[in-house]
Amino acid sequence: MPSPRPSAWGRLPEEDAVEKNFLLEIVTPYGLVVSSKAEEAYIPGSQGDFGVLPGHAPLLTSLRIGAVHYKQDKEVHFLAINRGFAEVTPGRTTILVDTAEPAEGIDLERARAAKARAEERLKSLSTKDPDHQNELEALERAKVRIRVAEKAPRE
Repeated sequence: MPSPRPSAWGRLPEEDAVEKNFLLEIVTPYGLVVSSKAEEAYIPGSQGDFGVLPGHAPLLTSLRIGAVHYKQDKEVHFLAINRGFAEVTPGRTTILVDTAEPAEGIDLERARAAKARAEERLKSLSTKDPDHQNELEALERAKVRIRVAEKAPRE
C-alpha cells in the first residue's frame, strides 16, 4: 500500500535552481584585491587548508600565511596572502588579510632575495631572540610568494 504522504525522494532541484558560483572578495587595508564569482576556492586556514564551494556552511576562521587559489570560468587564479580572517556563507566568501598578491604581480627575483635575507638573518639569531619569530614569518612569506609566483603564466 503506497504512503499517503508525498515522497521527497522523487523531487530533485531543477538544474537551473542550483547555484554554481559564489562571490569571492579578498580585501586588504589598501583596498579590494579580488571581487569575482568563483566556482571553488582553497584557503589556508590557521587550523589547516579548507575548500569552499557554493552553498558552503557558514564559517568564520583565522588565516595563516599561505596561498589562496580559486577557479573562475574554469581558470585557476593564485594569490599569496598574509594573516587574516575569512567569513564563509553559502553565497559569499570574504577574506580580510594584511596583504594579498596575485601571482602575476609578484616579482620572483625580489621574493628569492627576501628568502635569502631571511635565511641569512636566521643563522645569526637564537630561538630565544625576539626577532627570531619575525624572521621565521618573513621566510615563510617569501617561500609562499615564490611558490605562487612560479604558478603565474609567463611569456
